[in-house]
Parts: sequence; structure tokens; C-alpha cells
Amino acid sequence: MISEVLQTDKVQGLLDHGSIHSSIGGQFSFRVLGPCCRLYDREELPWPCCRLSWRSKEPSWKRIGKRLVADIAAQKCPSYSVEIIQPGVKPTKTILTLFSSRLDTDIQEWWYSKHPRSRDSSNIAPKAA
Repeated sequence: MISEVLQTDKVQGLLDHGSIHSSIGGQFSFRVLGPCCRLYDREELPWPCCRLSWRSKEPSWKRIGKRLVADIAAQKCPSYSVEIIQPGVKPTKTILTLFSSRLDTDIQEWWYSKHPRSRDSSNIAPKAA
């Protein structure tokens, strides 16, 4: 029996602003506009949503907690604001999460940190090791 192990790259730095890369499958190319974190908007949940503390359906106007939270599905992978480039098609801006790559622990702390000091305006890039 042969088993394959998927190896993921550990991301230790940011992609450069303006750099052009091809997608993993090679269907399109993209220009990096900058890093971003993917947020989950709780207001987009269908009405009503379930909450264990309510033991029933919770109306949308009674939701407790922050509206925008980090998307836990993309929290360990780098996300970038990009411009999709395809020949003969107008460039399209979107958010692209590179699920085939995993963030190094130090860079993940910078990308999705919950510490108040991470919100400082001078914190625009991870510290060099």
C-alpha cells in the first residue's frame, strides 16, 4: 500500500507588492496588491441562526459579539488582495487565499494577532528574524 503525504510550503515572508505569479494550476496569473486577512461577516448569516446559549433560534438583531471575525478556515494560510490577469479580459480585483501554503508560526502571529500592539499603525510588515 502506497501512501502519499501532502507537503505544504511554510511561508516565511510576504509576496512583494506588484509581483506577478501564476496560479497553481496555471489557469491564470495574478498581481499582488498586498496582504490582507480574510474576515467572516456575522451579519451575512441567514436568519435565524442557531446559538447554544439561546437554546433556540436567535434573531439576527440579537447576535452577540463582534460583527467581523477572522475566518478560521483561512487563518493558517496567506491571503492577498490581488488583481487577476487573463489575456483578453479586463483585470479583476479579488481576495485570494493560498490554501496550498501554510504560514510559519511567527508570520501567522503577525497576520492574525489578537494582541492590542498588533493594531499599531507602524505594524505594516512582520519583523525580520
